Amino acid sequence: RAVIVDLEPGTRDSVLARPYGGLFSPSNFVFGQTGSGNNWAKGHYTEGAELIGTVLDVIRKEAEASDALEGIQLNHAIGGGTGGGLGTLLISKFREEFGERFVCTFSIAPSPKVSDTVTEPYNAVLSFIQLVENVDATFMFDEQRLYDVCFRAPLNITAPTYRDLNQLTSGAMAGITTCVRFPTALNFRDVANSLVPSPRLHFVTPGLAPLTRRPPEHGALTVAELTSEMFREGNKLGSYRDAPNSKYLAAAGFFRGGISAAELDEQMLRVRSAHSSRIVNWIPNNIQH
Repeated sequence: RAVIVDLEPGTRDSVLARPYGGLFSPSNFVFGQTGSGNNWAKGHYTEGAELIGTVLDVIRKEAEASDALEGIQLNHAIGGGTGGGLGTLLISKFREEFGERFVCTFSIAPSPKVSDTVTEPYNAVLSFIQLVENVDATFMFDEQRLYDVCFRAPLNITAPTYRDLNQLTSGAMAGITTCVRFPTALNFRDVANSLVPSPRLHFVTPGLAPLTRRPPEHGALTVAELTSEMFREGNKLGSYRDAPNSKYLAAAGFFRGGISAAELDEQMLRVRSAHSSRIVNWIPNNIQH
């Protein structure tokens, strides 16, 4: 049920030309004509505002065709005029249109080390204001962090491409949204809410394990190895200042494959014990899987 939106028409042909371009319905592409010029205000107030009605019509059509709409997910980069400006305008409209439906975003923050546009920091700050106010959960990726993960072992990619970066982000997104896309006892809203100690404090740092080249260079990992990698600094895809006395408020692990529930419970208890000094004890059941 993906709806693909951009203020610049050139990206449509790029998406359709890719191997998976045929997965998307042509009627779900909505494009402007002028672009945003990396200007948040253009995406939020002018060119984006002119396109928002058409975008919402397509989203309403998909929502009405669903059996039970659980929520809406937005994938965007907050450093651009379209992803930041138009993306956050869409989020505010989601609240008006769909009320209490769960709204989450997978947001990519810009980095001054790899950015060539001076307006990206301003676009990001303006976008954060909207993310704080109108989103239930934001899974925040950091552009520089994605490059750093590619550079370091075990990936050791000397010149990462957008394909390499997209494999990292899409791998994490696929794991996080497993309970939405496949039959499971988990409810995505409940799991996401367990990561949010207060409504405005809903920014989550995603991680990915295992990190491996394509094709994999090793056999299947054990549950113990996977749970251990979850908390490694090198597996996190968002960066922040890790102060010596910082604490985990909450964490959740999403596992895929033939894994014994009993073994998973045992390993998660071991992880909690190993990191007990860095996990707050005033939030009940704050380590989920």
